[in-house]
Amino acid sequence: MPDSTQPVRNDAGIAHLLPLLAQRFGDRFSAGADIRRQHGHTTTWIENQPPDAVIFPTSTGDVADIVRLAAEHRVPIIPFGTGTSLEGHVNAPHGGISIDLSRMDNVLAIHAEDLDCVVQPGVTRKALNAHLRDTGLFFPIDPGADASLGGMAATRASGTNAVRYGTMRDRVMALEAVLADGRIIRTGTRARKSAAGYDLTRLLVGSEGTLGIITELTLRLDGIPEKMAAARAAFPNLKAACDTVIATLQYGLPIARIELMDPAALAAVNAYSGLTLPEQPSLLVEFHGSETSVAEQSQTFVEIARDNGSTAFEATTRAEDRNRLWQARHDAYWAMVASRPGWESHSTDVCVPISRLADIVTATTERAAAQGIHAPILGHAGDGNFHALLLLPPEDPETRARAKDMVTWMAETAVKMGGTATGEHGIGQGKQDGLVNEAGAGLEVMQAIKQTLDPLNILNPGKIFAPR
Repeated sequence: MPDSTQPVRNDAGIAHLLPLLAQRFGDRFSAGADIRRQHGHTTTWIENQPPDAVIFPTSTGDVADIVRLAAEHRVPIIPFGTGTSLEGHVNAPHGGISIDLSRMDNVLAIHAEDLDCVVQPGVTRKALNAHLRDTGLFFPIDPGADASLGGMAATRASGTNAVRYGTMRDRVMALEAVLADGRIIRTGTRARKSAAGYDLTRLLVGSEGTLGIITELTLRLDGIPEKMAAARAAFPNLKAACDTVIATLQYGLPIARIELMDPAALAAVNAYSGLTLPEQPSLLVEFHGSETSVAEQSQTFVEIARDNGSTAFEATTRAEDRNRLWQARHDAYWAMVASRPGWESHSTDVCVPISRLADIVTATTERAAAQGIHAPILGHAGDGNFHALLLLPPEDPETRARAKDMVTWMAETAVKMGGTATGEHGIGQGKQDGLVNEAGAGLEVMQAIKQTLDPLNILNPGKIFAPR
């Protein structure tokens, strides 16, 4: 059997396979240079590595046919959702076929009485919530980008609401997937719990397309809260803001979102979104519940924030104000990129136990300053997860080298603190060394699973495992 970490470029197989796929899929097949490059797109310094062709399936049967043909010719397959991942997940380092699932975008069933739904993988989170609007239900996982739900499951996405509603790991109840030999399997059920066998659903959620291609999802929903309130609090320093997060969670306040932004991130957001937020370390928070409980939560948070030196506090229950604030937060990545026109950017994330958040955020800020790297910070502070966007002058190899060292240092530091090299970006191509450091002997178990389910190494090869 081939080593699951080794290159599998197969020019002869690709040459034989492409005409067969073109005949089978007609105008849903494309080998054009522009669309191929789009499907190898990455928003970081990872090189764009386009596939040899792109196919747009519309059914599970289509996906199974593609996989069977690819397996027969030993050609790699790369699943593609909306291309919003950040660690090179959709690149094709060994060539192959990109399977763009965006046309599999039907909401198949809503079971309002059971608070769940069944969707195809190309449905985006915003489209699902628009579909659910009249049911009184919503899907709460919000990574910022309007990502596809299949891609969100494959990368185990989370986002701003995770502190209350969990991550995709907690939301996917069951799924359908196509394995590397073209078999179609269903995992899990609509029951809220099960003790039946291995948890194959959670094995596939977060596998980044390396174990199977997700073609259907059963998702747990929530009722839309009666009342929502948003607030922001500014602090004299990052430690005070992080200490407020820790105190809020230790108090047991059922906060829905609690986001951290540093002065550099806020300055970029103000310029980009036309806001006038104080450019101090700040927390953006949101409360969900009844009118009475939201008022109580807000007041308790104010007291906690003031105890930690909050210098400004502003709250709102107006939907338009809340939406504007959170849209600005979701646009923060593009705001920070726009703050240094023409510069290179690399977004990285780590996650630590809540009690170590202040330590690692402060250390990261100090290290960036010492290295001369502009690195605005924001994050899902309620999970101990934060992001640094490293902005680098173009064609500056020395600064880029320092920035890469800093990314490695952040991952190593997080693991030493009992955390992880990535809280939500995933491994892809960009964090493979971090996984080696974090997983230890467990890495061999992961590789054994990959070898068993994908012995030819055709499912998204070159991801998760570092080449030996």
